[in-house]
Amino acid sequence: MISGRAFCKFLRSGHAGVGHAVVGLGLFVLVALGCSAQQVLHRKNVTVLVEPYAPNIVRISLSLSPEDAVAAPGYGITARAFAAGWTESSGPGGDEIHSSVLTVSVAPQRQEGASTGTQSDIARFFNGSVPWVGLRITLADGNPLVDMQGWSMAVPNYKDGTAGLSYDRRPSDPAFYTVGANFSAADDEHDYGMGQNQEGYLDHRGRVLHCEHNYNAPGGQSICVPFLVTNKGYGLVWDNPSRTTASFGFNGQNTFSSEVGRRVSFFVIAGNYEAIYRGYRLLTGDTPIPLKSAFGYIQSKQRYTSQSELMDVARGYRERHLPIDDLVIDWFHYTKMGEMDMDPAKWPDPVAMNRDLHAMHFHTIISVWPRFVPEDRYYAKLLENGWFIHLANGTPTNGLPYDRAGADIDTTNPDAAKWYWDIVRENYVTKGFDAFWADETEPDLPPNGSYLHVGPGTQYFNVYPLFHTAAFYNGMRRDLKERAVILARDSYLGAQHNGAIFWSSDISPSWDVLKRQVPTGLNFVASGMPYWSTDIGGWQYLPGSHKPTHSPLLDPSDARDNIGGYDDYPELYTRWFQYGVFQPNFRSHGSRPHNEVWSYGKQAEPILEKYLRLRYELMPYIYSLGYMANQTGAPFMRGLFLDFDKDREVAQIGDE
Repeated sequence: MISGRAFCKFLRSGHAGVGHAVVGLGLFVLVALGCSAQQVLHRKNVTVLVEPYAPNIVRISLSLSPEDAVAAPGYGITARAFAAGWTESSGPGGDEIHSSVLTVSVAPQRQEGASTGTQSDIARFFNGSVPWVGLRITLADGNPLVDMQGWSMAVPNYKDGTAGLSYDRRPSDPAFYTVGANFSAADDEHDYGMGQNQEGYLDHRGRVLHCEHNYNAPGGQSICVPFLVTNKGYGLVWDNPSRTTASFGFNGQNTFSSEVGRRVSFFVIAGNYEAIYRGYRLLTGDTPIPLKSAFGYIQSKQRYTSQSELMDVARGYRERHLPIDDLVIDWFHYTKMGEMDMDPAKWPDPVAMNRDLHAMHFHTIISVWPRFVPEDRYYAKLLENGWFIHLANGTPTNGLPYDRAGADIDTTNPDAAKWYWDIVRENYVTKGFDAFWADETEPDLPPNGSYLHVGPGTQYFNVYPLFHTAAFYNGMRRDLKERAVILARDSYLGAQHNGAIFWSSDISPSWDVLKRQVPTGLNFVASGMPYWSTDIGGWQYLPGSHKPTHSPLLDPSDARDNIGGYDDYPELYTRWFQYGVFQPNFRSHGSRPHNEVWSYGKQAEPILEKYLRLRYELMPYIYSLGYMANQTGAPFMRGLFLDFDKDREVAQIGDE
């Protein structure tokens, strides 16, 4: 009779069809028999974990704390380690773990003699935070993939300018460390993904990127999805949710440095682009196919102020026989922030309204904020239960004196998340709304210095959108018959699995912003987030005066009540609308008085109608691309680099 240990070794070896055919059985047996899917090594006082997830996917974790090194991956990673097909070996050259695709090598502990000369003098005054660990990842044939060339795990200190982080930690919280790693970067490497950055470039090489949710980022809101995709046959998932600074290509290295962590943890996914996205899908979950209506035209503005106004817009589209699927009700439909009601003076019968709109073949989306003011009917309950993002003394975090919109619910708390969906269902689903706009998911009040249910906000700075969209998605899947659609401002690893479609936030209405949206969107979807769009036309108010750089191609004279003195705005809006037709989601929004396709002048109107109809001609194709994204994890709005990876000329083309 074969022993459990021997059978574990047998499974790891990949015999008897272990692989795609019996992966499930292999994992079950590994777990049932206690088969380790980990290689745990020690270098001085460092614990190094090498943890396979598939033949082409491996996780590396290092820490001065053994229990943190071997702990499970962070939020957003849902896969379980799986070592079938991997083998281990050790020798004078160090420790190795092999699969049919990869070899991970950890160098032996460095024997260091006494420093002499200048090195001795330097060592008297300066030292690194951790011992050196040599780690190399190659393909099975020995070709190099990526090396970890250094790592760090430092207590907050004045030398690094991080001492202030200590003030964001309560005495009961585990110790804070700033953690980072440096990786080899080939001279011809190109780097994509990493979330949303609106500075106007595609390739991150030669750039420094701040991976954080930042509404006030200079180019427009940034979103952190720490998933790097390269042209060198690998992707890298940086498993840390705190604010992270990454640099690419300087001194032959890619570097990641996170404000707070208790380990360095990252995944490497080997293969071509298709394999990289399938690997990301394995680690974080698939991308559900939204309602078909979410692929159609979504009409919105800031804002439709009443039931009668929204119904007039609906009738305007149907009387013109124009295709459209969704109408959106933005903020301030309520009597108080957090009241979760609809002002009866302006929305006298939303149930009847939605019934009529459904009869006209519309879906309706309504904006729901996560904030509550002391005067609303739910604030006291949230306060009593400790369900707010809060300060160290338990006081709910607010934005006073400049922001009077109240405190954010802490949906990282599962009880708060379930309650939140329940009141959304009670107040909006019962009125007939089909989908939800989960606005302000950064959250709006940045969590650094505050505390979440999962821990200090500085340590878990970027996770809120993952939990908040899940609160909607889990509730909708449980309580509604149709597929979930959640419009969300922010994302994180795994948020694509929550039925979310994302957009580039409250951008300005200018030609420069339109130009920058193209590489912005290509990088965001390359981060494993297939659904993204912009506010067509820009969200911010039009400027009081504007001087066109060229003679407008469309006559603005019959749209003055809408565009004021922005003479080339009908042209800008039309170009933006044309771009929007080819985005994963197609949504017009903004702060103009009117925002329907007939609102920008008689010359613009037929062009807008033509492209609106084109979107619907493409719907079968676009919907099939949604299925492809569901099955593969890959985006379907794609930079040229994804499909012409051998063409060096396309590596930095970000405008098509």
